[in-house]
Amino acid sequence: MKDQSKRFYTLFYEAKYKQNYSKFIDDLRVYVRGGTGGMGYPNLGGEGGRGGDVWFVARERTTLKSIREKYPHKRFVAGTGANSSVKALKGEKGKDCEVHVPLGISVLDDDGKQIGELNAAGERFLAARGGLGGSLATNFLPCKGQRRTVHLDLKLIADIGLVGFPNAGKSSLLSKISHAKPEIANYAFTTIQPELGKIMYPDYKQISVADLPGLIEGAHANKGMGHRFLKHVERTKQLLLVVDISGFQLSIKTQFRTAFETILLLTKELELYKEELLTKPALLAINKMDLPCAEDNLDELMTQLENPQDFLHLLEEEMIPANTLEFREVIPISTYTGEGIEELKTCLRKSIDEQAEQVNEDYRKKKLLLLQTSKEEQINRSWHS
Repeated sequence: MKDQSKRFYTLFYEAKYKQNYSKFIDDLRVYVRGGTGGMGYPNLGGEGGRGGDVWFVARERTTLKSIREKYPHKRFVAGTGANSSVKALKGEKGKDCEVHVPLGISVLDDDGKQIGELNAAGERFLAARGGLGGSLATNFLPCKGQRRTVHLDLKLIADIGLVGFPNAGKSSLLSKISHAKPEIANYAFTTIQPELGKIMYPDYKQISVADLPGLIEGAHANKGMGHRFLKHVERTKQLLLVVDISGFQLSIKTQFRTAFETILLLTKELELYKEELLTKPALLAINKMDLPCAEDNLDELMTQLENPQDFLHLLEEEMIPANTLEFREVIPISTYTGEGIEELKTCLRKSIDEQAEQVNEDYRKKKLLLLQTSKEEQINRSWHS
């Protein structure tokens, strides 16, 4: 009966997601074709212009949904190269076709192999090369352009990714710390599409936060559309796990999980999907501290987090993660009363700043090492000469 109940809620979640899928698109299949080259001019040895190329160009404030709406046929074809003529022996190149895509796009071929990636505004990817113009080498006949079908796979780029089971309060938290206005309601599956918000600080520093739809047990195996949600965690710089201090239960017919068990299960889902996710810096927000017995539950949870190995027996063996997350900060909060929200924002800022400083320090060390190596090579060359 328990398995049937779990299956019902999983199917309900998937149906709810698909029903609202049109609101958010994170995968789009498109056809691209480079332009055909121009005809050569045999009598005078003229060369036709090369066909135009199809480029994907990363641009802010662009969505896959807007691409689909603007180009319903999802076909992108570059211009044909100009023919060689008496007036212009060298034909002009065909017009390029530029397709603006969102930041965080992976370009996949039809076999699912990644052939390109666009993460920063202005980055370009050559999707289809134009064909050569007619010349002596081709008997003055033009060549057709490259043609193929590709997938544009979007993974959101954000500083912080909110991870938690349904109804942990992620949407409420996002609305408290940023200007985002996600849907909030008192039932398990509220967020059915990723939401992005920005935390604004007095010194104008901004931190982007992605609220990802709630996971369920088995998300790594794509239960509850798990892959669609977990993939967005990949490009967040840090993780913020949001856990209900009173625990979590999907329905009255499914197993109740304490806050500690919830943390272990979330860790396991991340680990099974992609183990590298556990190397990201992580913070923990313990939500709903306004509830009765919250303080007692928090004391128990902190004891368990200090020595997690002593409490792993609480879970079934197959649900125990190989490694437990080490949290930079554990912050008790209440999105209802506002308790701990400012402290959380401060901790997020500190953690992001420390990570940026570490990245800069690693870059400086790498650059210094390259300079030292270069100087040593110069000394060696001058010594041998």
